[in-house]
Amino acid sequence: MAGILVVEDQGDIANLVRMHVEMLGHRVQCCDTLAFARRALAGGDWELLVLDLSLPDGDGLDLCRELRRTDASLPILMLTARATEHERVQGLETGADDYLTKPFGVLELQARVRALLRRAALAEPGGGEQAIEIPPLRLDPARREVCRGERTLDLTATEFDLLLFLARRPGIVFSRQQLLSEVWGYHHQGYEHTVNSHVNRLRAKIEQDPTRPQLIRTVWGVGYKLEATP
Repeated sequence: MAGILVVEDQGDIANLVRMHVEMLGHRVQCCDTLAFARRALAGGDWELLVLDLSLPDGDGLDLCRELRRTDASLPILMLTARATEHERVQGLETGADDYLTKPFGVLELQARVRALLRRAALAEPGGGEQAIEIPPLRLDPARREVCRGERTLDLTATEFDLLLFLARRPGIVFSRQQLLSEVWGYHHQGYEHTVNSHVNRLRAKIEQDPTRPQLIRTVWGVGYKLEATP
C-alpha cells in the first residue's frame, strides 16, 4: 500500500481521485492549499504526489519547483485545466513526471497512478547490472547514478529511466509513442509532449550545449535516439 498525497482544492475532484485511488488499495490524504500540502509533505512518507496547479494560495508549479530542489525521486502527477500546450509543457519542464488534463477519465487516472508507482518501485537501487559507458556519460543502474566526467548529475526518477532506456539501446530510434509505452508504461494518445519535455530537461543536464545536442538526437518525423559515439 502506497501513501499518496492529493493536492486539489475542488472537493468533488479531490473526492473522485481519493475514491478511485483508494480502490487500488492505497492510502490517500487530500489537501486543498499549498500551505496544507507543505505541512503534509514535511510530516509524512509519500510515494506519489497528485498536484493541481491552480490553488487558492498559489500555483502548484511553485511547489513542484520547491520539491525538485530537494527531492528528485518523488513522482509528481499534475492535474491541470490549463488548455494551452505551453502551459502543460511548462508544468512538465518544472519537474512533473506526468500530467492529466481535466476533465479526465477515472480509468486513465488509475492507469497513470499504477504506472508511476510501478516505475518508482523499479527505481529502487539494487541489482547487479553493469555500468553503461556512453562517453562522456557513465550510468550506474544499480546505484541509479549518472556522471558526466567527475560530476554526478541530479536527475529525477523519470529522467533517469528515460536515459537508461535509451542508453541500453544506443543508436536505435524510438518514436514518442514507443517511449510513452516503454518508459511511462501506458499507451494513451495525445501525451507526446510529456516525452518532449523530459528530453528537453535531460538535454539541459547532460549536453555540453543543449541547443546543439550531440547525445540525444532528434530524428525528424520519427522520434529520438541516443548516440553511442557523439
